[in-house]
Amino acid sequence: MIAIPLLGLGTWPLTGADATDSVRSGIESGYRLIDTAAIYDNEVAVGAGIAESGVPRDDLFVTTKLRGSDQVSGDIRGAIERSLDRLGLERLDLFLIHWPLPRLDRYVAAFEGMLACRDAGLVRYVGVSNFLEKHLRRVVAETGEAPAVNQIQMDPSLTRLPVRRANDELGVLTQSWSPLGRGDVLSAPAVGEIAQRLDCTPAQVVLAWHRAQGVVPIARSADPVRRQENLAAVDIRLAPADVDALNRLDRGESAARDVETEEHF
Repeated sequence: MIAIPLLGLGTWPLTGADATDSVRSGIESGYRLIDTAAIYDNEVAVGAGIAESGVPRDDLFVTTKLRGSDQVSGDIRGAIERSLDRLGLERLDLFLIHWPLPRLDRYVAAFEGMLACRDAGLVRYVGVSNFLEKHLRRVVAETGEAPAVNQIQMDPSLTRLPVRRANDELGVLTQSWSPLGRGDVLSAPAVGEIAQRLDCTPAQVVLAWHRAQGVVPIARSADPVRRQENLAAVDIRLAPADVDALNRLDRGESAARDVETEEHF
């Protein structure tokens, strides 16, 4: 099983000095998992923040992702090497296929290319993002290996049970992007009641909900106070009844982004 920090610092949509400052100050405050992607166009700025933090490279876990155009071209090693150059790093900890792009039917070949780059020492772990159960099972069937990670859209209103069960069965760690939802989750009465009782913020309750289910959330904020509050959520423990109450906010799979048709290049 992949060894990974319990909570990650997201960097989208920050660019330039904002991204650099967020990453540097995030690392200084205790974040060790940094998440970016080639398509965010901020890898240079993220790399600058990593360098300016002064924290030893081996103490950090850096993730970036394969953009759609590189998945289509099949130049997987070139994509990784370009990301490494922009980040100013010699290796990645985790490299993900950003979207499956099933219409183009290149994701299995892309994963095979990533496995070769892992074996060549360019990256420690390879995984996927936004994959559904059928995509995961096809990768495993055709390559003989399961992705180390599947990073999916998830929050209490999108519990994503079908794909999480597949992840668990296949030994794939679930990460969550947009773990705090799109605004309505934090104002839900169930979240507010738990936050008041535990004397913490609604965001901390929601992040603790992810951790209670073995999911590693990737939280982003440009506000240093909120970043620190988010990081402190790893020490909050929810009772099973609290987890159940938050699970009841689920709106079902139809509320998630449609990964069958969503395409980014």
